[in-house]
Amino acid sequence: MGDQDLADVAHFLWETGTLKTARRTGWWMAGVRDPESVAEHAWRTSVIASVIATLEGADAARAAHLAVWHDSQETRTGDVNHLGKKYAAPGDPEAVTADQTAGMPEVLRTAVRAVVAEYEARETPEAICARDADKLECMLQGLEYRAQGYEAAQRWVDNSRARIVTETGQRLADQLLAQAPLDWLRAAMGERG
Repeated sequence: MGDQDLADVAHFLWETGTLKTARRTGWWMAGVRDPESVAEHAWRTSVIASVIATLEGADAARAAHLAVWHDSQETRTGDVNHLGKKYAAPGDPEAVTADQTAGMPEVLRTAVRAVVAEYEARETPEAICARDADKLECMLQGLEYRAQGYEAAQRWVDNSRARIVTETGQRLADQLLAQAPLDWLRAAMGERG
C-alpha cells in the first residue's frame, strides 16, 4: 500500500466530515429551521441498529456497521428529500460509493462497497435491522420535533412507523409512541409519572 492509496483514504475521511454539517432536508418541509445533520442521523441509526439486531438475534456489530455507511453517499449527492426525488433521482448509492472509493486500497474499497451493497439489497437479517433502524430513527426524530412544536413532523412519524418490518422495531416504535421525549430523564431521576 503506497502513500497515494492513503492519500485517497485521507481525502475520504475529510469528505465524510461534511456529513456533520449536511442537513436532512426533509425536515425543512415540516418547518424545522435547523434540522439534524446526516451524521447525527447516522450515529443514532447505528445505535438503534445494534439494539434491534441484538434483540432479533442478528449480528449487532454488523447491523451497526451497515447503518454507519447507509447515507455516506450524501457527501456527494446531498440529502434528497422525497419531494426532490420527484424531480431529480438521487445518485445510485452503489455507484456513488464506487466513485468515492475508487483510489483506495483494494481491501478497503472492496469492504466499503460490500457494506453498501448489502444494505441496499436488504436481504440479510443485519441489513433488515439496519433499514428498520433508519426508519425508527426518523420516527424518533419526528417525535422530538413534534414535541418542540413542529406539528407537521407527524407525517414523518406516521410514514416511518408504517415502514418498520421487524417485530422488535415495531415493538420499540410502539413504546416510543407511548412516551414523551423526556420520560427517560424522569425515570433516571426516580420521578413517578
